[in-house]
Amino acid sequence: MKKKSTSSNGESGSGEIDARISALRDWRGETLARIRALIQEADPDVVEDMKWKKPSAPAGVPVWSHDGMICTGETYKNAVKLTFARGADLKDPKRLFNSSLEGNARRAIDLHEGDRIDESAFKALVREAVALNVASSRKPD
Repeated sequence: MKKKSTSSNGESGSGEIDARISALRDWRGETLARIRALIQEADPDVVEDMKWKKPSAPAGVPVWSHDGMICTGETYKNAVKLTFARGADLKDPKRLFNSSLEGNARRAIDLHEGDRIDESAFKALVREAVALNVASSRKPD
């Protein structure tokens, strides 16, 4: 059963992500919807949420988690940015990460209009991120 978080206004995280995708009404919404489907295929137990609501981003940012954050899905005018919280610890043999490469923890994938993503490689990254989170959550203090 897919876990869904609930926001402070009572709406489910999944419902808020649905609303965000619908509000975009362009290639960014289509891209975010496709990425979301790939994440759900890779991890049927993923938890969806919207976080970091602020005046400059009142809807917040879609976040996918499983025993810790997997990735976020930010939308900008010219890109959809998928930031993996522990991306620096993930193997990326297909070199999907193309942004935030200098940090010690995060790595990101920037997708622009017309870009295609290697779906099997992306799902492998998601599964590896989940495995890393699960292993870390089981370590004794």
